[in-house]
Amino acid sequence: MTRVRNDLFDARKGLDRGRSRPVEAIWYLIKCVFFLSPLPWPVAFKCALLRLFGARIGRSVYIKPRVNIHFPWKLQVGDHTWIGEEVFLLNLEPITIGAHCCISQRAFLCTGNHDYRQPDMPYRNQPITMEDGAWIGAQSFVGPGVCVGSEAVIAAGSVVTKSQPPQMVCGGNPCTPLRKRWS
Repeated sequence: MTRVRNDLFDARKGLDRGRSRPVEAIWYLIKCVFFLSPLPWPVAFKCALLRLFGARIGRSVYIKPRVNIHFPWKLQVGDHTWIGEEVFLLNLEPITIGAHCCISQRAFLCTGNHDYRQPDMPYRNQPITMEDGAWIGAQSFVGPGVCVGSEAVIAAGSVVTKSQPPQMVCGGNPCTPLRKRWS
């Protein structure tokens, strides 16, 4: 017998979706055609779609194909930022990405979690912030509540569950500061 009671989970508790279900459904269809597609749709068009759905997108943002953005109305991206192929932004809470940032291929920024200490597993979500000039390496995981400091580098394949300091190269599982970025 288990104490876990997934049947008692309430998806409305602890999550503000931010828009109505019809708006979310329309976004999902647009996301499937223009963002999850391998076709190289024009970046300016993708940025315009994100803005139409409430995202705050800076100038000269570059978004590669197959990028999965859960809720565009909970996304802010600064100027001259690059988002690589197959990046997943699961932004149940806001994700704020600064200017001149890079998120490499298949990185996963996840603001959502469940409280495993309670039988009904309620949401335990927190925002994510990437400060200006930060770089998330390929296939890294960045969890809820994390702030990646200005000009920090997260090495490929890292698991980031705690905030990382500015101007440091950080890596591993769990991710820790390794050395200064600039000599």
